[in-house]
Parts: sequence; structure tokens; C-alpha cells
Amino acid sequence: MNAHKRKEIFTRLQAACPHPTTELIYHSPFELLIAVMLSAQATDVSVNKCTDHLFQLAPTAEAMLALGMDKIMDCIRTIGLYKTKAKHVMETCRILVQQYNGEVPQTREQLEALPGVGRKTANVVLNTAFGLPTIAVDTHIFRVSNRTGLASGKTVREVEDKLMQTVPRQFKVDAHHWLILHGRYVCKARKPLCEHCVISDLCEYSAKTILTL
Repeated sequence: MNAHKRKEIFTRLQAACPHPTTELIYHSPFELLIAVMLSAQATDVSVNKCTDHLFQLAPTAEAMLALGMDKIMDCIRTIGLYKTKAKHVMETCRILVQQYNGEVPQTREQLEALPGVGRKTANVVLNTAFGLPTIAVDTHIFRVSNRTGLASGKTVREVEDKLMQTVPRQFKVDAHHWLILHGRYVCKARKPLCEHCVISDLCEYSAKTILTL
């Protein structure tokens, strides 16, 4: 895919959704960090249902530590891997309090050193909480990037690296959200809604559900 086509794709995605953001509900970088940690193998909707109550009880790392493991598990038991996630939340909050005065660090290395925080979670926090031009490749972005031809790759990291190299600078901060939302609601896994797609004529997917002229 050439640079002109990439720019046009993101120009259209921007026009359709000028101010994209995560569908996780949060009110601080700390709440976002915890929500993203909980979202692994879970939907944003299910996480929001849990964190609505959890964040009322514990909106800070200090309060989360005071809440304790058992209560955290009670709040999040409806999402997958809740026991492991509760343990990671407790361990992460302990580090935040002891090393960062309860604040969320703003470098990739510091974030990835936290229990339960991998590269994707770090990218989401850096991008959404702190406005850095990172791209967290989830299943939606991986699918959309490969289908459209924006950034083909066999691994998540390969797709991320290609997107970081090729997404035009003016779109890079919001590219993460545009691609996730497009994959979640239009370019779906089983049956993409090509007839409702604003970039269908630019997409290089060979199995489109509509024909372009």
C-alpha cells in the first residue's frame, strides 16, 4: 500500500470519528491502567461493569491496597482470570505506592516492569493517558491492518512496527483508536460490513462482501 492511500484511509477514519478514544471508562491514569490490565481476554463492556463499583471503592493505588485482595476479587469475579488479575492489581498497586508515590509511571520500561503489564497494556496507557504516539496492536488492529494492507505481518509486534513506520505523523496518536473501533464495529472477524465501510474502495482485502467499482 502506498503512502497516498494510507493518508486517505486515515483522513476518512478521522472524518467519521474526529475524537476517538477508548471505550473503557476511567477518570485518571491509574484507573485506566487497572482497567486495561483487567481487559485481557475480556470485553470492555464487562470490564466497565466491574470497575464501576471497584473504582468507587478504590480510585487510587493506596485505596486499592487498603481494599485488599478478597474484595478486589469480589468486584471483578465476573471477568476471566479474575484471581490472577486481582493478584497483579495488588502487586502493581504496591509498587506504585512504594516507588512512584501512587502515580502511574510514564515510560514503557517502568510500565512493563509492573506485574500484569505487557507491551500492549503499556502502549494503551502511554497513548490514552499521556498522549504519546504509540499503537497497541490487539486482535482488531491485527486483523484490520492485515486485511486492508495497511501493515501486513504474521506477529503482533511486526504489525506494530510497520504501523509505527508508515502511519502519517498527524494521525499517529489517534490511529490506535480508529483501527480498534473500525475492527470492532465494521471490519468484523467473521463477516466484515464492507457495505458500511468508509474505506472499502481503498482496502486491499480480496474477500470483500461487496464489489467496488
